[in-house]
Amino acid sequence: MDKKNIKHLITGKVFVLGDNIDTDQIIPAKYLSLVPTIREEYEKLGSFALSGLPSEKKYIAGGQTKTEYSIIIAGRNFGCGSSREHAPIALGAAGCRVVIAKSFARIFFRNSIATGELYPVESSDEILGSIKTGDIVEVDLDQCRIKNNKGSIFKLKPLGDALPVIDAGGLFEYSRREGLLRRAS
Repeated sequence: MDKKNIKHLITGKVFVLGDNIDTDQIIPAKYLSLVPTIREEYEKLGSFALSGLPSEKKYIAGGQTKTEYSIIIAGRNFGCGSSREHAPIALGAAGCRVVIAKSFARIFFRNSIATGELYPVESSDEILGSIKTGDIVEVDLDQCRIKNNKGSIFKLKPLGDALPVIDAGGLFEYSRREGLLRRAS
């Protein structure tokens, strides 16, 4: 297996959410004063990821700064609400590598690509109900599929030209690598 395939094969624990998870649930507004470009504040931002969910749903265990769930599976309209760049950054800082949803709010999808924090992948198949929080799954972005621990395979939509942008670490880093922007001296 070459490095490209290894890079796009993500195995981890799943955290399952429903429809219409908004940006206030992903990162409540009271934490938006944290500056993601400052390392300590980036990590702190991650520790508050999904803290706007009802209290019975814990994405990050008390006292921890990282999650044990590297993959989120959700329903329709993930990332709806206000257009905050902090939402995908908070999830990425918490340790999330990929969000698979039936559909995304356009701004969350674009911010995920622009920041390069995580892969926002739409599912072609209905996944909710087949995978539960805590399940271990394998996400293959090159083959556009997810396989659960029972061996069931579900189709994902390809990320296309967004994949190398996310791989590079976001829009600015991709543009620099491609010679579209000059590096600051």
